[in-house]
Amino acid sequence: MPVEFRADLHIHTCLSPCADLFMTPRNIIEKAASLGINMIAVCDHNSAENIAVTQDIGKKRGVVVIPGMEITSSEEVHILGLFNSLDRVNDMQKQVYAHLQPGENDEDAFGMQVVVNEDDEVLGFNKRLLIGATDLSIDQVVALIHGFQGIAVASHIDREGFGIIGQLGFIPPETGFDALEISSRTPMDRAAETFGMYRSLPWITSSDAHELEDVGRKTVGLHMNHATFEELCLALTGTDGRRVII
Repeated sequence: MPVEFRADLHIHTCLSPCADLFMTPRNIIEKAASLGINMIAVCDHNSAENIAVTQDIGKKRGVVVIPGMEITSSEEVHILGLFNSLDRVNDMQKQVYAHLQPGENDEDAFGMQVVVNEDDEVLGFNKRLLIGATDLSIDQVVALIHGFQGIAVASHIDREGFGIIGQLGFIPPETGFDALEISSRTPMDRAAETFGMYRSLPWITSSDAHELEDVGRKTVGLHMNHATFEELCLALTGTDGRRVII
């Protein structure tokens, strides 16, 4: 029988150049556990290199970590891809890296892109321009996510910067998103007023945390039998008593 789990499905680690360096996998998991959050998704910009370690730490603290990534399309739109395994997200990472804007990260301009281990020790620095866009269109990004059996979510549709409505003015119905994300900045009553025409798709709310104090600032309730990717899919489609609560 489904019970309610709390999830924060959009969190950045210190791998994202715009995230605080205290956003280490261990700190994130400890913060999530202290708040009673059952499930998180790590969604760094255009990379998945801190997910495996976050999953390992999460298992020890009872926090399920969904592999994810926040991909920037050629239209400068942010799209969350959520996946059922490390293999799938790593397959997506290969595609994103192949289409990422060329050039190296400028740490002084954008911040460091840190890959760490379970003890928060630095393993290395990602030199790619992760803050940049890919040359993949929105439709291509969504198709790739679906090709790897993932969930495609339009990030923070209520934001001007990097939100699909802010960039395009609307959400094309043929795009094929599985869900839409409302950021922590917009109260749900205002979101319902402004974006009510898009309620045919499920909505989620997430923190989009770049700093430790923001983890869990906004969560979504999920009525599921277990805290798994498969159950998340069922909740988003409202199958057999599973559902999303915002």
